Amino acid sequence: MTTTSTVTDSAGLSVYNANANVGTGSATMDQSSFLTLLTAQMQYQDPFEPVDNSQMVAQMATITNSTGIAEMNQTLKNLSSELTGSRLGDAASWIGKSMLVQSNIAVPDASGTYAGQITLPSATDGATIQLVDGSGNVVKSIDTGAQAAGDVTFYWDGKDEAGETVSTDALQVKVSGASTSKISTWATIAAVQSPADGSSSKLITALGTYSPSDAISLM
Repeated sequence: MTTTSTVTDSAGLSVYNANANVGTGSATMDQSSFLTLLTAQMQYQDPFEPVDNSQMVAQMATITNSTGIAEMNQTLKNLSSELTGSRLGDAASWIGKSMLVQSNIAVPDASGTYAGQITLPSATDGATIQLVDGSGNVVKSIDTGAQAAGDVTFYWDGKDEAGETVSTDALQVKVSGASTSKISTWATIAAVQSPADGSSSKLITALGTYSPSDAISLM
């Protein structure tokens, strides 16, 4: 559009240009646009009333802060997208599942069942798995019989022969009659912790906190 503008001639006098063309421009101003405008302002300022230094610094600080806030907002959007995206969604899908982890402590699941496995480095004619309470009492003994080398699973419903529940606490797993290279137990995943720094999610169970990579098996 056409409008009236004021410029200064070589003698420092103000003159008017009634036919100056002014474009519609952009509705937003970035840092580059601001510096262009500031340069023009300094070029056409009144030499008898130059722009005050403090005003110039204030203007520069304003555009710098605006740019910084815009960049920070974008960073927060990216972080929010990451936390609510596939990484957190994948980890959350583990909640309620059971994971087999290396541990000599067994805890009951929602149905009251204790389960796990022992790993035998060599064949054995027979081994006994004992579940021991905090006082050192053997709550349950499980005879495995003759077994080849490898993994041997075990489970117990937490009840005695009369069908009465006799244990709901964490129990230590001990093996007699054979050597073992590893003892593992099942634990239910109660919650998932997804760190804000983007590191691997943590799986929270009654046995403690584990990384997904700690899971020997998942069901």
